[in-house]
Amino acid sequence: MTTTTGETHVVLGAGPAGKTIVDELLARGLRVRHVSRSPLEEAPAGVETVRADISSADRAVSATAGAAAIYHAVNVPYHLQVEQLPEIGRAVLAAAGRSGARLVVLDTLYPYGEADGTAITEHTPWAATSRKGRMRAALDQSYLDAHHAGHANVVLGRAADFYGPRVLNSTLGGAFFPAVLTGEPALGLGDITLPHSYSYLPDVARGLVDLGTTTDEAATGRVWHLPTVPAVSTEHLHDLVERITGSEITARVLDRPTAAGPFDERFMNEYAELFYQHLVPQNMVSAPFERHFDRRPTPLVDGLRATLDWYRDFLAAQSAAESA
Repeated sequence: MTTTTGETHVVLGAGPAGKTIVDELLARGLRVRHVSRSPLEEAPAGVETVRADISSADRAVSATAGAAAIYHAVNVPYHLQVEQLPEIGRAVLAAAGRSGARLVVLDTLYPYGEADGTAITEHTPWAATSRKGRMRAALDQSYLDAHHAGHANVVLGRAADFYGPRVLNSTLGGAFFPAVLTGEPALGLGDITLPHSYSYLPDVARGLVDLGTTTDEAATGRVWHLPTVPAVSTEHLHDLVERITGSEITARVLDRPTAAGPFDERFMNEYAELFYQHLVPQNMVSAPFERHFDRRPTPLVDGLRATLDWYRDFLAAQSAAESA
């Protein structure tokens, strides 16, 4: 049994990332409060749960009171991001400034746009052309500006496309693994022969908790790339999955953003401006984080095995629920 110690670490957001961050904090014996707009069902033992909409500063301040660190993993549907994420970000930033907690922000590669896709580093220019990318870049700059002005203690951890247990709404998630396990065509996007980075969600959570717990203040006030294996082609990833499962994959590749599988028309209409990610090389480099924190990403084959195991259990539970 894990014994929780120390000050409270507050996790905002109950998606796959938020829940996996909670697991990582508990594994380190830390006291956890999990905040979500919706009710949190089946929370792990010992986790304090709070239902709150943190889009206003007052509610965010109340929900995060007494925090040592705040992990911002809140997301909203694509069609609401440009409108709602800046509002949420401002509220969370105000809460961190009020409490003095370290704010750890889970971030994306969107601010880079198509810049230097063969080796995306923390020094790659922010060259976003999409509405969502420009919004993220402006929001990220506001986080860093607040830190350097002394208004809050902030650090950003960027990840590539997620895969792993719990990850459903991803290009390497519910559109891929269930099809692989049931012999159906598995969805791929764009040019699957190009290198493309995929971040294993447990590695993302470990990296964010490293940022939230480090005593090295020089590590804050900046962007870090969270541990991610060097990019391989999605086609090569398919080959690895075939070796693990012993079954051949039939790929259904979309060369443009059209509704397919779990991605409906509204989603794809909103994702269209980001579809370039699957038409250019995208190799996110995480070597600085790995050196500084002595943290290595999970080998791709091990992450894929764990993800396949999770999806087998997930599909079995779905089948049992449908037949009950």
